[in-house]
Amino acid sequence: MGIPEKIETRLFINGETSALELIQTDAGTVHEASEEDTDKAVAAAKAAFPAWSALSPDKRAQYFKKLANLIRENNNELGALEAISMGKPLGAFFDAYACAAKWERYAEAGFNVQGTTSVQTPGYLNMTLRQPYGVVAAIIPWNVPLLFLASKLAPALIVGNTVVLKSSEKAPLTSAKIAVLVKEAGFPPGVVNIITGFGNVSGSILSHHMDVRALSFTGSGRTGRLIQAAAAKSNLKQVFLELGGKSPAVVFDDADVEQAVKETAYSIQTNSGQVCMANSRVYVQDTISDKFIALFKQHFENEVKTGDPLEKSTNHGPQADEIQHKTVLQYLESGKQSGGELLIGGAAPSDREGYYIQPTIFKNTPEDAKIMKEEIFGPVVNINVFKDEDEVLAKANNTEYGLYASVYTKNIDRALRFAKGLEAVSQLYA
Repeated sequence: MGIPEKIETRLFINGETSALELIQTDAGTVHEASEEDTDKAVAAAKAAFPAWSALSPDKRAQYFKKLANLIRENNNELGALEAISMGKPLGAFFDAYACAAKWERYAEAGFNVQGTTSVQTPGYLNMTLRQPYGVVAAIIPWNVPLLFLASKLAPALIVGNTVVLKSSEKAPLTSAKIAVLVKEAGFPPGVVNIITGFGNVSGSILSHHMDVRALSFTGSGRTGRLIQAAAAKSNLKQVFLELGGKSPAVVFDDADVEQAVKETAYSIQTNSGQVCMANSRVYVQDTISDKFIALFKQHFENEVKTGDPLEKSTNHGPQADEIQHKTVLQYLESGKQSGGELLIGGAAPSDREGYYIQPTIFKNTPEDAKIMKEEIFGPVVNINVFKDEDEVLAKANNTEYGLYASVYTKNIDRALRFAKGLEAVSQLYA
């Protein structure tokens, strides 16, 4: 599928699109939200809140289900927009269906929000009610915008909040298309407002805004700190943060090695490594390390198809933009100087123009190396060898992040020990 003939790039405020200042991106130009636009979006959400919050959950769910159907119907166009916006290959695009499924799942969640009632205090009836915040701001990243859009909009809306969502200036096209579908689904004006802009303008305004009661952000730790400070300086709005990751995978000698290779290789290669939960640190027990590393290297050599993201045969596209491409290349040079062994990759491919990076494996990189400590957001994995549980648990936890971890073992007792010992809020066991 090629590029759509008409691409929506305008802001969506109070149920209408508006064309204002332009931002130049690699995919073309999109409209940037000014301070005035951002204020208008918040005002529209505030005005829409009383009527939207008064609707019953089943009424709100009807809009969700209409939107989910429209998202599925526009799967091909959304996939093409993602490909030209940030380079995700069409052959790896599942995001529209996953996005639609989130809207449908949350359509049923409105009835689950319940308070408690107690008659245990003599002479009193004690009741608690769960009420919506009001205007909620959502700031999403560029790496998987459709999934983050649904994850932030749907739960906020189903319980009666209204939302101003700021998409990333790097990948705004699918969010702008969703705005068109929101209107087509019949959402009342002002309930959903979708704008695009830079963090230091519209993002900062939302963080400081006195009429924004809660803010959900996914992105870097640096920006998360700025948002928390802004919330403290303004109205102490509730802040929800999902920040970076340097996620470990631990592979024990009783694991299914082929499964572990397949899943950890996919984790770091999919979306060109631009995934906060990617297993960028893989620890393999010494007795199976040679086999594991050989299979991992073979997977990168034989299964990765680098190319034009608009071609269905491609499963490895470019980095999102020039900045990200240069950042990953700098980390690769740092890795080469760190003392680890470079097994494969380590550069941009010489036979292809664009922001491509070869899938890269470093072996036995020192634990204090920059590429072991910092989030790279590229197809770069460190595979280190360990001997025993205590050693690998300490190494896996040796990070400022705590987003995700995976463990491969058939020993249930060991799995339970690691479930308790690993400092990661989300864990996978296989």
